[in-house]
Amino acid sequence: PFLRDSNSLLQEHYYRVITLCTRVADWKLETIRAKEKAKVGAAAQAGEAVEDVECLTRVRVWAKLLQAEQRGLGALSGAVCVRGGSARTGIPPPLSSIYTWGSGITTPLRLPMLNTEVVQVSAGRTQKAGVTKSGRLIMWEVSHGEPGAGPGPQLQPQFVSRFLEGQSGVTIKHVSCGDLFTACLTDRGIIMTFGSGSNGCLGHGNFTDVSQPKIVEALLGYEMVQVACGASHVLAVSNEREVFAWGRGDNGRLGLGTLECHNSPQQVAVPPEHEAQRVICGIDSSMVLTVKNQILACGSNRCNKLGLDQIRSAEEPSPEDQVEEATVFTCAQSAPLNQEPIVCADIGTAHSAAVTASGQCYTFGSNQHGQLGTNSCRNSRVPHLVVGLQAMKVTVVACGDAFTVAIGADGEVCTWGKGARGRLGRKDEETGAPRPVQLEETHPYLVTSVACCHGNTLLAVKSLAFPIPP
Repeated sequence: PFLRDSNSLLQEHYYRVITLCTRVADWKLETIRAKEKAKVGAAAQAGEAVEDVECLTRVRVWAKLLQAEQRGLGALSGAVCVRGGSARTGIPPPLSSIYTWGSGITTPLRLPMLNTEVVQVSAGRTQKAGVTKSGRLIMWEVSHGEPGAGPGPQLQPQFVSRFLEGQSGVTIKHVSCGDLFTACLTDRGIIMTFGSGSNGCLGHGNFTDVSQPKIVEALLGYEMVQVACGASHVLAVSNEREVFAWGRGDNGRLGLGTLECHNSPQQVAVPPEHEAQRVICGIDSSMVLTVKNQILACGSNRCNKLGLDQIRSAEEPSPEDQVEEATVFTCAQSAPLNQEPIVCADIGTAHSAAVTASGQCYTFGSNQHGQLGTNSCRNSRVPHLVVGLQAMKVTVVACGDAFTVAIGADGEVCTWGKGARGRLGRKDEETGAPRPVQLEETHPYLVTSVACCHGNTLLAVKSLAFPIPP
């Protein structure tokens, strides 16, 4: 019971600990934490039911601080330097923080929520959603403010958070947002969708809007492991590596060999020598990352944003080697995308980005606003290595309409491309070279999830630990 209620216990004592941390004492928190973690680890090895060593360790450390308060000894006070911030006092961090920028928000805005850990986020044209560690779906919406407010200067939007209703007994594992709809994957491999039924993107066999999550019944015979939403189409992959698609079919984005829309899931043929591992949806195109870390793509290849042009060197492809559209999943043909193992990729409106196993980032497609990160706006159909990121190992990349976000292994957040309306998370204008985004974090952190849609970015950050006194 102690472990199960650990989060509520932390919240209950949160303000008491903040008060404690303003007093001066000579406790060494790292010593306390090490001792308590050793005790918890020993208990786990002895066969006791310990589900989360880190969580229980944190609770026990906080309990020590509360005991210190009761004995009148005060608490720890110290400082730690963290990325993007100055030295701060030892105030306990939230379990996670969610930031957004874009659409007029020029610097990262922390979204409100209870002290819970959000492990994954997704953004659509109108939605911002996240999945908590306990499997609940949380949504952020703009508050319309006080009624009767008079005209005045435009203020930064105020967001409110809410947990999705009607989720009793359902554990959400993953969420993906389209333009006006959302798809969820449960821990039992079931896909549920809700929102606008336009283009059949809910997969219920009709075009009807649905306000609450509804099971996609056509997939109940399969155990699904991932789902991805484009602006108006959906791709999903099963544990047997089967790929399904539904929604709008223009440009061949469904990979079915036609341009037709489908309002229920259709199985997609993948080249027999490839097995699907992950699916990615863009505005008018799709990608599959295979088990062997190769890219398959279909849909609009405008500006070679899918890497389907036959490119063997750094030279621009001849017209006969250029591909404008593919209606079935086709292997990427542009070097080095067909030579390097790709572990992550994302599709923007007219450009894409991919991360190799060695942590290098390549961009390809339109460069009208410098979104390829080549420090220029010269268009090129040839994939480019983002030289400005070579000092860090890139782990995740996300593409907006005309900008790009890259996340480093040590939590670095860099953006480049179009800067209008806060797309880059900075007040400066657009740039063709990666520059860091500063987050208001007072503790060490890792970025656990990032999503871009149109001109918006949503970012999840996990606090690592208490700040350690020097």
